[in-house]
Order: sequence, then C-alpha cells, then structure tokens
Amino acid sequence: MSSKTEKKVQIYEDLDNVEKYMKDRVGLGTSFDLGVRKIKVMRKQVHLYYVNGLCDSVLIAELLEQLLFLNDTDRKSQASNIFDIVENQLVHQSVQPIEKMDELVDQVLSGLIAIVVEGYNHGLVVDVRSYPGRMPQEPDTEKVVRGSRDGFVENIIVNTAITRRRIRDERLRFEIMRVGERSKTDIAVGYIDGVADPDLIEIVKKEMQNIKADGLTMADKTIEEFLLKQGYNPYPLVRYTERADVAATHLLEGHVIIYVDTSPSVIITPATFFHHLQHAEEYRQAPMIGTFIRWVRFIGVIASIFFLPLWFLVVLEPSLLPERLAFIGPNETTNIPIVVQIFLADIGLEFLRIAAIHTPTPLSTAMGLIAAVLIGQIAIDVGLFVPEVILYVSVAAIGNFATPSYELGIANKIVRLGLLIVVAIFRTPGFIIGITIYLLFLIRTRTLNVPYLWPFIPFYPKAFAQILVRRTVPGNRIRPSHLHPQDRFKQP
Repeated sequence: MSSKTEKKVQIYEDLDNVEKYMKDRVGLGTSFDLGVRKIKVMRKQVHLYYVNGLCDSVLIAELLEQLLFLNDTDRKSQASNIFDIVENQLVHQSVQPIEKMDELVDQVLSGLIAIVVEGYNHGLVVDVRSYPGRMPQEPDTEKVVRGSRDGFVENIIVNTAITRRRIRDERLRFEIMRVGERSKTDIAVGYIDGVADPDLIEIVKKEMQNIKADGLTMADKTIEEFLLKQGYNPYPLVRYTERADVAATHLLEGHVIIYVDTSPSVIITPATFFHHLQHAEEYRQAPMIGTFIRWVRFIGVIASIFFLPLWFLVVLEPSLLPERLAFIGPNETTNIPIVVQIFLADIGLEFLRIAAIHTPTPLSTAMGLIAAVLIGQIAIDVGLFVPEVILYVSVAAIGNFATPSYELGIANKIVRLGLLIVVAIFRTPGFIIGITIYLLFLIRTRTLNVPYLWPFIPFYPKAFAQILVRRTVPGNRIRPSHLHPQDRFKQP
C-alpha cells in the first residue's frame, strides 16, 4: 500500500488494529519513549497513546483517574454513547476530535496524547505537551542597559505566549502549520489582521506550504533559504531577533513574523538593509541619546566596510594624502606586502572569533589575553606586521562588532576583503569601480518585492529622516509605507 493511501486510513474500530498500525508505522514496542496505556471503561477497551518526555505525566494521570471513575458510576442507560461520555469526562481545555490514523500519529509525535475507544472509528487528542527547555531569559546577542530581560526560547508555545502578552489585540493571528516530511516541525505565521498586507501574508504562507524537505533541523535558517532563495548573496534578507519586544514592535508596524519550533529566534519579514542596523537600546533611551547611538553605529558600520580599503589605497598612492595626514601611512619598511599583512591580520581575527565560540568560557578570557598581548606584539616585533596594519584592521573589526546583526557584519567583511583585492589590482579606479558595483548590487537586491535600500533608494525623505533621527513615539504616527499596511496610522 502506498504512503498516500495509508495517510487516508480511518481510525480502526478494533483497537488491536490501531495498536498494530502504531507498531508498524511508529515503532511502538521498539522505541522506548513511545507508549500506550490500556484501560477498560464501561466494559469497552480504551487506549491512550503518548510519547514520554513530551507530555506532562501529572495531567495524564489526572485524566486517567477521571476516566476510570466512570466505572464506579451507574451509566448503563447511556452505555450506547460511551465515546461522548469519555469526551465529556476529559477535564481539559484542549480536546480535539480526529478521524484519520495519520492525524493520530502526527499528534502523538508532537507531544499530545491520543485516546481511542473500542467500536468507534474516530478518536480524541488532548494537548498535554510539556516540552523540555529553558526559561525565557535575555538574549546574549541583543542585550540592553534598560528593558525587559525575557527573550524567546526553543518552545513555540512559549514564544507566541510572550508575544501575545505584549499585544492583546483580538486581531493578532498565529496560523500554525507543519513543515518537513519527516520532522513535521511546527511553524506559526504571526501577523495583525487589518494591519499587515494580505498579499504579503499570502506569499509567506504559500512559500511555507510549498517547502518540500525531510526536516528542518536548522529551523529558521532552513525556512529563510526556502522562503527567499537568495543563493550566494551574502547579505541577510530577513531579520532575526530573540527579543519579544522587538518582534511585537515589528508586528505593530505591519511585518509578518515566522515562529519556528526548536528555534530561540524568530524571522521578521520583510527586512531591508537599515532594519539590520537597528537596536532596541536606541528606543530604550531618550530620542537624542538614541540618535547619537545610532550615528555612532552607522560610523562603525561604514568604517568596517570602507576604512581599511581606503587606507590601503593611500598606502599605494601616497600622493592622495595631504602632507598633514602623511603620518597615517606605514612608517616602517617590511618585506611582506601590505595587502598580505592585512589579509593575514583580518583572517587571524576571524580565527580568534571562531576559537572564542568553541572555547569554554573559563578559558576564553585567557585566550583573549594571549591573542592580544603575545601574538599581536610579537608579530610586530619579528616584522610580520607593521603597527599600522594591526591598528587599522582592529578599527575595522570593531566596526564589525558594532553591527547589531551578526549576519550583516559577516557580509560586510566579505565586501571589505573584495574591495581590498580590487584596490590591490587596480588602485584608485578599482576602489571607485568596486564601491559602484557594491552599491548597484544592493540597489538590485529585493526582499519579498521590497527594495533592499528602502527608503534611501528609492528615496523617501520622511522615511529616510526617521532612519537618521530616532523620533519620539508620539511623533511617529505613520507605519512604514513599503509594507503597504492596511491601517497607515499608528495613532489617531
């Protein structure tokens, strides 16, 4: 029998056939964590299927107690309707009927319990899920001085709950679906009905439903690659966040948020280049302070891309520098070309970053001291690097670390290395042509039909002013136009 035919099988009235199906298809009796509890209620066999570790055993015990209590009551007159009696006896807020065996299997493997009654070709599922996981805590990558300390975790139920806690609008929607032929991962598409663009919602849902893959072991990253098909474009086309307040803010603007079970971050769509430069700290401080922080961050991002190639250009062509700035060039001679030194230092910093990730926390501080004091200084003393290379590579690296989005920082680093190569080959024309190609590439990039550089290109003065200056909340009344919101005004 083909899999398509098996998926349409009605729940068997004979519970022995149900048990055989679970043994053949799911591994009941082979997998230690899959179990069945058999009881007799009013002279009828009742089976309860579950997965250990995904269910709350206390709730299951209470439900079984309620069902067994039926044997102590006189219900002979209602014995012809045992299924309804069992359903009515399940004292739980989430009880749903099912009719197909594949539904039963999917729900049991998702952490629900399935109850089938002898003589009936339908069953019941009760949501007693209790997924293992950690409590909400502040994300390491999005820390703020002031603000909430809760963040998303690996449990999709918790993530949607802490979002709804912030937006108690009856029009907030979380449409859930399962993706992955084998993993059957739960995905929720979140949006505010009446605010988000219906076309955007439909595009996202359609792309989710069209995903054909064995599983989503990499969770939201796999979803991103199916959703946007970005190929080898290094720039992130969606924004990730682990902060519930950031996700709630974007929902109110008209974005669509994708929640993926097992992932502590959510996907914000669509996201432009400037979305990746925002940080919650800007909105936790006064508007003037938030604007200052934003400008400093912009300077850091620009420095991470253009500062090192520009310095290398003036090293190759000192005539471009005024005499007053001649001191910034290398003041020592070396046998190793400057461009090689820059690449060695830049890749060396990448080695240190990767090593810091894989090094246990108690040793990471010691490793940093070794890298900073010993490797850098000794490399200069032996003549491997000139001091200026270490200085300017470090400035570019700090600019990378100042970028709020990790993905954007890595993409900017790739662009920086590319600009260094064209400057080394073509010098001034290479620098100009490289920047031009880089900007044209960003201009041509689109994310879910939204220009990547909006509102800079195409230019929208009012929207771009809000990029440069953090406006006060009372003064920010209109939602971003690139989202095509149904309700343009945040405030009456």
